[in-house]
Amino acid sequence: MTDPAPPAAAPEAPDRDPFATARRGAGVLLADFDGEPIPMILGHRAVRRAARDWTTFSSDAPCRVPIPAETAVRSVRQLPIEADPPLHKAARDLLRPIFMRPAAPDYAARIEDLVARLLSPLVGAGEVEIVRGFALPLQSLALAHLLGMPESAAEEWIGWGTHVFRDGPDSAAKGSVLDDYIRRRIATARTAPGEDLFGAMTGMRLEGRPLTEDEMAGIANLAFAGGRDTVITAIAEIVAFFAGDRAALEALRAEPRRVAAAVEEFIRVTTPLTHIGRVCPNGAAVGPYPVAPDARVSLCWASANFDETVFDAPTEVRLDRMPNPHLGFGSGHHTCLGAAQARTILRALIRQLGEQTAAIDILAQARGTERFGPVTRTVGFTELTVRLHAQ
Repeated sequence: MTDPAPPAAAPEAPDRDPFATARRGAGVLLADFDGEPIPMILGHRAVRRAARDWTTFSSDAPCRVPIPAETAVRSVRQLPIEADPPLHKAARDLLRPIFMRPAAPDYAARIEDLVARLLSPLVGAGEVEIVRGFALPLQSLALAHLLGMPESAAEEWIGWGTHVFRDGPDSAAKGSVLDDYIRRRIATARTAPGEDLFGAMTGMRLEGRPLTEDEMAGIANLAFAGGRDTVITAIAEIVAFFAGDRAALEALRAEPRRVAAAVEEFIRVTTPLTHIGRVCPNGAAVGPYPVAPDARVSLCWASANFDETVFDAPTEVRLDRMPNPHLGFGSGHHTCLGAAQARTILRALIRQLGEQTAAIDILAQARGTERFGPVTRTVGFTELTVRLHAQ
């Protein structure tokens, strides 16, 4: 019999704020994305101003709000994120009853039960890979609850991996798989509408008329693609953090009312979505860089969340940080529609880690990186293998 693998040596902590030099200088970083130079707005106040100014920095750009653009992987406009007012508000209002379900106590209790059920068999089970073995199923099953679908529906979604477009060698093929799935679901709902998202969409009216099939597909595309890798990233980061700081988890277990503030700090520090794009219909000037009409800029949440003019000691993880005006869920009228869902999942995760585990050992890990011109950002885990010790 071989001995169990020992915990891995603690790795060097990643640079949490790689944009610091550029932010303190010009406040803008010009980066190349697939041959397209895009100025990244870095300061907290500047990012918030741009997020509110939809006439200068528009979201009315199907497939071009994400950076890199998703023109090769989908053909539908994601609603409501790829629309400006008044269409944006009209579409968001239609979806609000679904995406605000996590605010209900009975819903939060179901997510708590889900996290407990998924975590329980992993505790004391030896080596556990968190990213695909726990975070991916958790995100997918929780999404089934949000969309009013049976948990069994998530089995297919889990097979799509951690990102519905980029987890695999052929992004276009993956985009086609998602579109195929959505169109089939829409067709079924039109024949026999149920109480899930697809059934609800068949009865929705936008600006006084029924939704078109492409509008329904765009809403569903965002529901399945948006928030997937970001929630998975946050889950793995939280597990890794408490592997290195058990005392912090015990403190939260002793004072559960502090869990909500801890989640906000994890979202700030992790900022799973580095940035998002906006299109300048009439051009603009961003710091020293002119932006041509119909060219893009980036709102860099990951830089804004470490702005030392807003956050004291921003690279420190302070689980009781208050106030915490982070932009991890975006800002302005496009604040993430799935924020309540993410908060509910992560709060339950922290509580269950405290209740079910006595210690967490990291056995192996690999992190992902993103390149922005001269800046490299470490974000998320591609692998996180741990041992969860039972209470």
